[in-house]
Amino acid sequence: MVTTILQSVRRAAGVARSLSAEFLDLVLGLVLRAATFSEQWLTGRKKALYGLAVTRFLLGLLGAGMVLTNWSTRYYAYGAGSAWTGEHLWPGSDFATLWLTRFFHDIGEQDLLLSLAMAGLLLVSIALMLGWHTRIVMPLFLLGYVSWIEMNDLLSDQSDNLVRMVLIYMLFADPAARLSLDARRRAKNRTAVRRWSRWRARLHPYDTMFNNLAVVVLVLHVAFIYMSGALYKAQGDTWSHGYAVYNPLHVDRFSVWPELADAITWWGPAVVAISWGTIVIQMMFLPMLATRTTRILALMGVMTFHLGIGILMGLPFFSLAMIAVDAVLVRDRTWRAMGRAVRDRWRALGDGEAAQSPAKPVSGRRSAGAAPTPGSPVRVDDEAEVSQDADLVGSR
Repeated sequence: MVTTILQSVRRAAGVARSLSAEFLDLVLGLVLRAATFSEQWLTGRKKALYGLAVTRFLLGLLGAGMVLTNWSTRYYAYGAGSAWTGEHLWPGSDFATLWLTRFFHDIGEQDLLLSLAMAGLLLVSIALMLGWHTRIVMPLFLLGYVSWIEMNDLLSDQSDNLVRMVLIYMLFADPAARLSLDARRRAKNRTAVRRWSRWRARLHPYDTMFNNLAVVVLVLHVAFIYMSGALYKAQGDTWSHGYAVYNPLHVDRFSVWPELADAITWWGPAVVAISWGTIVIQMMFLPMLATRTTRILALMGVMTFHLGIGILMGLPFFSLAMIAVDAVLVRDRTWRAMGRAVRDRWRALGDGEAAQSPAKPVSGRRSAGAAPTPGSPVRVDDEAEVSQDADLVGSR
């Protein structure tokens, strides 16, 4: 009897050791697979290059738009006429005391220098939009934008904080790899392509890792903004009762299109659905990025939300800042497909106009679109991947 019990105990111990060893092997295997996947994802290839390019373009557009819309009131809002704010004597932000971002604060009382500085910021914004020498232009845009915005806290909003942090993240990314003059220059200059290829081979693991980490931080940042906003909204009675969307659309300060606001909010159930749907989408934004279908729904929801804020409430720059960051979440293949559709449509319109125009006599010289004669040189790009960098900015 005792022998049987001892044998049973030994067998049970052996089974337990075997199960524990298998469980340990399973856990170690999962950890190794996760580590391998993370390493390949971070250092394999750069992610969201088209999304980062769109983000770069929209941020440059935001800077240029803000300078142009504030140009007529620049003296009263930022120059010598803004003494009523007290910002010149008692800055409301620490950025006005830092040597990197105090430039506009130091020249704010001199209207001529302020005008020249704002014109320079406008040129830098346009250069950022076009992707011209982006590695140099983006830090200049960051410092100039922050220095200018922090001159008057009364005219700022939460989008300024978002843009400032996003620009810092993008210093470590590669937002000029697509849809930029930098990419087009590399695609056309064979010497630059070969030189860039050698440097890319040396710096590829590190450059790719920083780019992908910047993408991760951007996604987490915007997801936390949405989730924290949803938690804050859920605490208010107006959101929990479902009429929060109605109130700001009918306030004189924000209702820039009262007729359109009346048309959207005339049916109570729709107002409740929009209010509660906003909370749900913002709260579940990060989990909804896991699959393609839910990601599309989440992006459509937040894009509609921001477009509504920008158009109906007269806050275009706040909405543009949020949409610029959300652009990173759209896959590269989707951006390429949209670019091809626009390019094909543009070519179709050009072919239609050419077909309606009278035919021109053909000269003795071979036309540019004719087939090359035997033995004529045909241009072939040295780097196919680099040539794709400018496929949507007119390199073809």
